Amino acid sequence: MSFEPPTAAHQVVADKWRAFTAIAISFVTMVFSMSMVFVALSAIADDFGVTLRAVSWVVIIQSLVISGLMLPLGRVADMIGRRRVHLAGLLLFAFGSLCVALAPTFPLLIAARDVMSVGNAMGQAVGTAMVVAVFPPEERGKALGSHTSVVAIGSAMGPIGAGLILQVLPWQALFLMLIPPLLLAFVVGQRWLDEAQVSRTGAVAGTEPTERPAFDWGGAALSSLAITVMVMVVSNPLAIAWTSGLMLLGWAAMVLLFALFIAWELRQTEPMLQLRFFAKPIFSKAVTSRTLGFIGSTTVTFLLPIFLISVRGLREGATGAVLFLTSLGLGLAGNQAGRFTDRLGERPIFLAGFGIHVASLLGIMFLTPTTPVALVMVLLFASGLAMGLWNVPNGSVILAAVPPENLGVVGAFMNLTRNIGMVVGQALASAIVVGVITTRGFDIPLSAIAGSAGATAAFLHGSRIAYGVVTGLSALAFALAVITKPASSVPMPTSPTVAVDVPPHAAPQRHR
Repeated sequence: MSFEPPTAAHQVVADKWRAFTAIAISFVTMVFSMSMVFVALSAIADDFGVTLRAVSWVVIIQSLVISGLMLPLGRVADMIGRRRVHLAGLLLFAFGSLCVALAPTFPLLIAARDVMSVGNAMGQAVGTAMVVAVFPPEERGKALGSHTSVVAIGSAMGPIGAGLILQVLPWQALFLMLIPPLLLAFVVGQRWLDEAQVSRTGAVAGTEPTERPAFDWGGAALSSLAITVMVMVVSNPLAIAWTSGLMLLGWAAMVLLFALFIAWELRQTEPMLQLRFFAKPIFSKAVTSRTLGFIGSTTVTFLLPIFLISVRGLREGATGAVLFLTSLGLGLAGNQAGRFTDRLGERPIFLAGFGIHVASLLGIMFLTPTTPVALVMVLLFASGLAMGLWNVPNGSVILAAVPPENLGVVGAFMNLTRNIGMVVGQALASAIVVGVITTRGFDIPLSAIAGSAGATAAFLHGSRIAYGVVTGLSALAFALAVITKPASSVPMPTSPTVAVDVPPHAAPQRHR
């Protein structure tokens, strides 16, 4: 019996899946950490004797740091190498997790969360770009679909795993248990990730630039300040009156900072983010529809748990099981959407996704206290399917519109649009629902609406208005998808012999 040595094609396939596995371990862990923390907030508040409003900064500081640093870190990774940034982020994330678990005071815990969030931002800044880089161009959909499935797994595992662990162990165990998979991701990342492969620069001898471009410190500072102010103003964690002078000053500062950022970047020869990408209609429309899509999806994930617990009377465990269907739909659809995108092109897939997205929002908009839970489950599963279907081809269109050397910062920008959509969606839904409840004379927390029939009716009315608004925004995203026509919708032939070390300028590209 004879054994043939693996061919070059087989080696390429093995290499890309080994690299993907190394990235996937880190992403599952990072997403798990982001979704688990919500379950632990009450235990942390009790342990340190702080209010729930104060403990919410455990989550807020993460959003601020990640949103503010992702773009600069994406640009840094494009310049010095994505593998380096990825591995450094894993160590920083693990160190921050250890510090959180050992923090003796609440201020030190928040400082440790800062460190964790910087490591998380480093991972998110390069993850998408690395996944796309290790797959050949004709498998971009498969790469993004597999990546979406990994995110869905981490998101689904967070609340369930955290809930089970907190039944028998203190909250510190949640942060300590993050360290082994992060160290595993670091070890396999060192062994299985090749800098030339994940960065797609200098893959062939002689293609490395002789000089590293200067880092755009001004653009990095202005973008971080502008995005941080925007997140603070939109999410309003301090519950400042919307018409107060301080809030108006915040809006004015946000507009000014973004104006300064745009003016600065347009004057730079090596900008942090090439704003001229937005002159491409396909890029700008895809980015806009992506942001609008996440606004709608976040509104569902924010309001549905309140509906299920306070209106339908489900227990927290049952509610978690119902909400799991969204992650299940996202994971299943994301994986298949990637494969169909490679075969059929992006347009039919993201049209189907945005169509189902609008339809599921319309169904959720008309939920009542007597709506069967089974119907709610179907709508949540459809919502997850929709996100998986539109998210993958939408990301493929965005990444295909930029040169390979900009994948890091644009991949980070894609993740930033997701975060912005989530912040805006939650703030919009909260403002509308709380506004309606308050107007009707029920100035109570959302968690207390079950105690009054009038408050329940006010919540349902406010929810319908919120869903109506985001359904309109999602319909606009669908309209943008209709007119977003990639330059070439003909899928490229799949060939396992495409080598991962093909230089960027020689690799076949679509949608340019």
